[in-house]
Formats: sequence, C-alpha cells, structure tokens
Amino acid sequence: MKRLIIFGIIVLFVFGSSTVWAQKAVRLSIATGGTGGVYYPLGGGMANIISKYIPYAEATAEVTTASVDNCLLVGGRKAELALIMADVGWDAYQGKGKFKEKVPLRTIAVLYPNNMHIVTLEGKGIEKVSDLKGKRISTGAPGSGTEVKALRVLEAYGLDPDKDMTRDKLGASESAGALKDRKIDAYFWDGGIPTASVTDVGATPGIKMKLIGHEDAIPKMREKYGPLYVKGVIPAKSYPGQDTDVAIAVVWNLLVCNENMKGDVAYDIVKTLFERKPELVTVHKEAGWLSLEPQVGGSPIPVHPGALRFFTEKGLKLK
Repeated sequence: MKRLIIFGIIVLFVFGSSTVWAQKAVRLSIATGGTGGVYYPLGGGMANIISKYIPYAEATAEVTTASVDNCLLVGGRKAELALIMADVGWDAYQGKGKFKEKVPLRTIAVLYPNNMHIVTLEGKGIEKVSDLKGKRISTGAPGSGTEVKALRVLEAYGLDPDKDMTRDKLGASESAGALKDRKIDAYFWDGGIPTASVTDVGATPGIKMKLIGHEDAIPKMREKYGPLYVKGVIPAKSYPGQDTDVAIAVVWNLLVCNENMKGDVAYDIVKTLFERKPELVTVHKEAGWLSLEPQVGGSPIPVHPGALRFFTEKGLKLK
C-alpha cells in the first residue's frame, strides 16, 4: 500500500508538472518603454492579464527605449508583442526613416492616443516652440517614438535640433530630473495622460511647470508624413499647477506583433485584453481608451488575421 501511495504521488507530480508546463508553453515578451512613461506599467498590466487568463501563455513586460527599438525587437523576433507609436510603426512597416528595411509588423489593437508634452518651467523664457532656439533641450531617448515625433515638431517650426539648440537625448524620468535640476531648459515627452514623471515635475516644491502648445505644427507634419497626426488637448488640471488646456499633436499607440504570430494566439490576446479591460484600467487610466471605435482607421499597419477574426466577430470591417 505504501508503494502504491508513493507511486501515485510520483505520477501526480510528474504528470501534474507536465500539465502546468504544457499550459504555459507559449512565452510572450512585451517590449514597452522606460519606467517613467506609460508603456511600461500598461505593458506590465497586459502581461499579468495574459498570464492569468490565457492558460497556455506566460507574458512578461520588458523595459526598452520604446517605439523604434520595439519595432526592431518584434521584427527580429526578440519580443512577441510591443507597444509603439503609429507613426514609428508606419515607418518600420515601410522600411523608411530609421529603418533600413521593412519590418513585418501586424496590428493587434489600437490602444490610446499619445500626447506630445513639451515641458518647461516658468522663468525659462519659453512661451512657444520657437523660443526653444538657443536653449538646451531633451528630445527623448535614442530609439524612442518621442525622439521621432519631437524632431518632426521642431522641423515643422523650421528649427534644426542640432544647430539651433543644444540637444540632450534623455528618457522621461531622466528628462524630468534634468529639468528640475536646471540642467536643461525644456524636454519633449510623448505619452499618456498623466505621465508619472511629468506629474513629478509639477508637484516639485519651489518650481512651476509649464506645458507648451504646438497645434500649429500639425498641418506641416501631416503634409510630409501622412494623416497620422491629429489635434489633441492636455486638459487643464491634468498635472499639478497646470491651469489651462494645452493644444498639442496626437498620434495613436498600438499593440503590435510579428506577422508570423499564430492566429489563435493573437485572437486570444486581443479577446482577453478587451474582456479584462476593467482590470487593465486599474493599472493605468489610459487603458480606458481601449474600445472598438479606434480600431477603424487608428492604425496604418495591417491587422493580424487573428485579431481581425475577433474584430470581425464584433461587427467591424477592417483590413
């Protein structure tokens, strides 16, 4: 009897472990961004939901320098999923800009609008974008969507980032710290509202943060780069000390994968994220944008067939 019991325990352990291993046979790395932005916490929330509710999948969120590198990671199959900005993704899909060849991306879902913040302080003499001339600014981390979009905004105002100003290339948290320490005069950040590092600047005693509007850049950006950019607003009171609405340039954020992702996996990912949206909103309120409406026209990159199956079931007509 003892031998039977021991044998039963061994069988249970071996086959039970095998079952658990089989259930988590699909490992998914989600390329996000820096810790001071929205991509990382939101990607972490997605990873938790995927791991919790898709029996065969285990997902983890990875810190990266964001959109440009994320496209390359997915294209090189070093990450299965990535959060990116639509303008950077469109360049990658076409093999233009920072991309030497076409990257085989596919859209899983349109997520939320990415809002360009130009952050400075009262007393810096910066009231409009043209006042950045002669200043020291950060245009975002190298390989980030912030950098791509910041350079396009400056270009629209006729400013050369390498001749008309001193340019640093810092991530969100590093830029915020440098501004508070008076090491830079302003910085660009493209992300959700609120972004923790911007909130931190606004809440710092002894300084008053200012956001610079730049809606005038949108027509020229659309003329050169296509209808990816639209007018948006950072509403008053989004950040400590922000008393008025600020008109800005907006581009949508996407969740993308490699074209070779299995259809059933892509289907289960998008279905689970939509069904568990309330849990994702508790991680970051920008997840509240996740809905069916932006999926129509929100991404210039083709939708993955697995995600397309889900959206078709919901009555959408996509391609």
